[in-house]
Amino acid sequence: MSTLTGTRHLVRLILRRDRVLLPLWVLLLALLPMTYATSFFELYPDQAQRAGYATGTASNPSIVALLGPVYGDSIGALTAQRGGFLTLVIGLVSLLTVIRHTRTEEEAGRRELLGATVLGRHAGLTAALLVTYAANLLLGLLTAAGLLATGLPAAGSLAYGLSAALAGVVFATVGGLTAQLTETAGGARGLAVGVLGVAFALRLVGDTAERDWTSWLSPLGWAPRIRAYEGERWWVLALPVVLSVLLAALAYPLSVRRDLGAGLLPPRLGPAEGGLAGPFGLAWRLHRGQLVGWSVGFGLLGLILGGAAEAAGEAVQGNAAVEEILARLGGTSALAEAYLGGTLGFVGLAAAGYGIQAALRMRAEEAAGRAEPLLATAVHRSRWLASHLLFALAGPVVVLAVAGFAVGVTYGLSVGDVPGQLPRMVGVGLAQVPAAWVLAGLAVLLYGVLPRFAPVAWGALAACVLLGQLGAVLELSQWLLDLSPFTHTPQVLGDDWAATPLVTLTALGVALAVAGTAAFRRRDVPTT
Repeated sequence: MSTLTGTRHLVRLILRRDRVLLPLWVLLLALLPMTYATSFFELYPDQAQRAGYATGTASNPSIVALLGPVYGDSIGALTAQRGGFLTLVIGLVSLLTVIRHTRTEEEAGRRELLGATVLGRHAGLTAALLVTYAANLLLGLLTAAGLLATGLPAAGSLAYGLSAALAGVVFATVGGLTAQLTETAGGARGLAVGVLGVAFALRLVGDTAERDWTSWLSPLGWAPRIRAYEGERWWVLALPVVLSVLLAALAYPLSVRRDLGAGLLPPRLGPAEGGLAGPFGLAWRLHRGQLVGWSVGFGLLGLILGGAAEAAGEAVQGNAAVEEILARLGGTSALAEAYLGGTLGFVGLAAAGYGIQAALRMRAEEAAGRAEPLLATAVHRSRWLASHLLFALAGPVVVLAVAGFAVGVTYGLSVGDVPGQLPRMVGVGLAQVPAAWVLAGLAVLLYGVLPRFAPVAWGALAACVLLGQLGAVLELSQWLLDLSPFTHTPQVLGDDWAATPLVTLTALGVALAVAGTAAFRRRDVPTT
């Protein structure tokens, strides 16, 4: 029997399981660069305005750290830089997808059942990589087609699309490699996200500290150096291809050197004693790594955003259309604060992602068969669910407070008013919490009523991201924008705002969570 026997059937299984999630993230991430190009065409029709914008962004280290370098003042060059952060997102989604269909399947015991049939040893890893590679390639082609439809040159559009796709291919392979090293999906995700963080840090240092060679060490640094729309360097595309081949060549031999369900790195064992005993102690043990990681990430992002605020305001000074949109996003006429109000709104969307992830941990525990033995003891269902719900609701508060604190420090330093700006920016961050709770509550409700469809909460988050990205620029109908809870979040940097929407959103989020808890208490565990 070949080591690849059954790969085709596993590919079909993965496509069936991800028939909603996979097209969702591919289409969403492919659509965003097109919206960036459209907005630049509308907001910067004059070459002098584009040159001023490019000069302003290129001269600010925080903007370069977040988005990457800009190599020209054409619409294409500005779009390529604006979409620079998407490579990080694509890499994250790709590695999580591969780990989900490799190490998570082993941890849940499903791969062992499949392995008892006619299934080759390499079939699982190969199927996961093939699906993720194909999704990234489709993403790249759709991105190029979308940019081409806006009127941008074909060569630059294809170069940008392929660079984004190959970044996803690299980190998909990273996920396949880390899945061989640990015996838990959480450990594999931690290692892979750590590699992604190191890659981002190398690019950041290379782009902001005038050490261009450092960026060449990072797969995230290769995408902008293709120089889409500014004299494409096609040979750079070979770098992620070669790295992916090398990583795959390392992952496949490692997969046959370990037992099924085991990892090459020894697990860290230890009894759940003292503060780790009981359902809340167990929940803390399960969630603490993610909470710390998200908090550190939000803190670093806040430092970058706060440092970029002043330059972002100066870069668009004098462009009436941009000033109007930023003021609508941030709720104030001061461009720097409008920028902070808008960007912290997007940070709130990311915090909602943490809340959904924490809520869906209950589904993962149930699907893996760990919840049923625990609930067979004296642990009450409500207490077990409340232990995870605590992190789904308190986690967004923590990470948004950290982000607001970091923004307040760096922005306060830039304007010489840390004591005044720090509480204001923490307040802006915390104002996003009720909307994040609505999405976390939706995830709890879906888990309690229809656990199989609980991941649909990610679709709701994607819809909110799409409305947030397109709403102000394309002036979508208000009823459509109102579908997102973040539309109702008041802009607290403005002079006149009401707390009523925050109270309403909080009540809605709590009601959804309570309804999900009540439904969970009545249904079977596990569901059939």
